[in-house]
Amino acid sequence: MFCSPISAVMVLRKQVPDKNTPLQRWRGGFFVIVIVSLLLVLLFHFPYQSIDALFGGKGIQLIQKANTFGSSTLNLQNQSDPSQVSRPNRDKSVTEKDKDDGFKDYDIKGSNFTSDEGNAGVDEADVEESIEDDGVSGGGDDHKECDLYNGRWVRDQTMPLYPPGSCPYIDKDFDCHFHGRPDDDYLRWRWKPNDCDLPSFNATDFLERLRGQRIVFVGDSLNRNMWESMVCMLRNSVGNKKKVYEITGKKEFKKKGFYSFRYEDYNCTVDFVATTFLVKESPMETKNGTMDTLRLDLMDDITAPMYQDADIIVFNTGHWWTHEKTSKGENYYREGNYVYPKLEVDDAFKRALTTWASWIDNNIDTTKTQVFFRSYSHTHFRGGQWNSGGKCHDETKPIFEDSYLQPYPTKMTILEQVIDQMKNTHVMFMNISKLTDYRKDAHPSIYRKHYNTEAEKLYAVKSQDCSHWCLPGVPDAWNELLYASLLRRGKGSWRKQSSL
Repeated sequence: MFCSPISAVMVLRKQVPDKNTPLQRWRGGFFVIVIVSLLLVLLFHFPYQSIDALFGGKGIQLIQKANTFGSSTLNLQNQSDPSQVSRPNRDKSVTEKDKDDGFKDYDIKGSNFTSDEGNAGVDEADVEESIEDDGVSGGGDDHKECDLYNGRWVRDQTMPLYPPGSCPYIDKDFDCHFHGRPDDDYLRWRWKPNDCDLPSFNATDFLERLRGQRIVFVGDSLNRNMWESMVCMLRNSVGNKKKVYEITGKKEFKKKGFYSFRYEDYNCTVDFVATTFLVKESPMETKNGTMDTLRLDLMDDITAPMYQDADIIVFNTGHWWTHEKTSKGENYYREGNYVYPKLEVDDAFKRALTTWASWIDNNIDTTKTQVFFRSYSHTHFRGGQWNSGGKCHDETKPIFEDSYLQPYPTKMTILEQVIDQMKNTHVMFMNISKLTDYRKDAHPSIYRKHYNTEAEKLYAVKSQDCSHWCLPGVPDAWNELLYASLLRRGKGSWRKQSSL
């Protein structure tokens, strides 16, 4: 009889006398309630497009009006697919922004992140100091990148991230507090990118995301510096410290080998694999006896299996490439059975990294493992080098003027080129070179051992450590940057909202 509900409404209205009596007003209100109820029933049981056709092309308008009627609301969650309609979310604290995973698209080199949302990232309820101003614009193609490694050190009295003297796993060589460094200003600095803020390091969140996994730091003693920093930063958040331990009971970590700290409550480990060059150091028999060589064409086959199946790997190499034997390059570098009589160190460095890159491309499961490479950490020897009386013990403040910084290391340019040419693996490059160059004040210098006599103290001034870093200290910032990078580019658990 009726061609549509709209026609039915029009016919019924013609049959009702046009008198504004209480009875008519009651009937009119009842009639509206019936029609709205019918709309809601149809809405929940038929596709959006079918409703629109049923009401002669005016279904969309009726739905919009129904949305504003009474206290009931409809949550049209997927605007791109109008057929996907769900019931309203009763938890008003959960918004569409909360449902978004909130993670940025990280630049391909791992140095920048971009976003089309202004305040996405770590859940503000989970991380105290989320990214308040990402330095990114909202929507459209007008994206602005934030380089995490282009910034400055700012004073922060809330630093450090764990109290000096609180972590028993810091090598004595790095424990400046234990060895009586008289000032603590070097602890009160925080790295601040120029165009954004780093999320506050949330150790509990890090451990929760690392649950059931392994993170491995691979490289020389500067990566051991970073590893010990991470061990202490995470341990500080654990209530029962007895549930954090090195799995073999080791207390010293300076020898070449494998070390692993287990966080029992999270079934995860934070490991370190000591391998100075990443490629293989190999003695070679000659007619004049045994000579040490560095195989530029082979990975270190002893250490590589120790980290191959890790979930996160942080590599470094660099400092030992500046030492006398590697710098001279005479009868030291080897490929196959051929020992180069002379090879420039930069050429050797590139060959070794190319071997590393090829091994990573062919042996790492990129669906599981996330790979980082940390750049060269600057030294600050003044008046000599590490073995010729270089000093830094009088330095108590960072460098503030860029004009006093050192040139960007040539080897790091080579490293970036090698990473760019990798075929199968996305490697996130942690370019911490500049941020370390500012910090001439934060090395162990003479505060790396106890001195029993004045003669020992005087000798210590001639033999200082201006390469490594005090802990707590600068490597903590490297781990803050690692955390931020994982939140923005990470896989698996690192793509999820925090559950804390």
